[in-house]
Amino acid sequence: MSQILLIIGVSIFGVLGTIHLLYTFFTEKFSPYDPSVAAAMEGSSPRLTKETTMWRAWVGFNASHSLGVMLLAAIYIPLGIYHFELIQNSLWFSLLPVIVSISYLILAKKYWFKIPFIGVLISLVCFIGSAWLVNI
Repeated sequence: MSQILLIIGVSIFGVLGTIHLLYTFFTEKFSPYDPSVAAAMEGSSPRLTKETTMWRAWVGFNASHSLGVMLLAAIYIPLGIYHFELIQNSLWFSLLPVIVSISYLILAKKYWFKIPFIGVLISLVCFIGSAWLVNI
């Protein structure tokens, strides 16, 4: 059961990350309703550097966020399927998804919206259940 819970949890992360990446590059879903906001972002740079614009940074942040979540899934799905004993024998590998999902849950609650919050919450419950079963 712990193996199934882990795989379900990281699969949700993988699906959400993939959808987020597709939305970032192939839709206007992350574009502001007010076109003047996008124009202002395209015409302004962060104080850190003039080598990019706020718009390009926004797209890059969304893409890298997606890739990070997808990486977690890309690592833990094969681990969960083919090398679950590694997770069973390592407190770190059994708790890392819990720690990561708590971090994402805090971000989702403070900065995002309902769908990612619910997805991350379901994953967190799966990860806690998996870690509990593995470590008791």
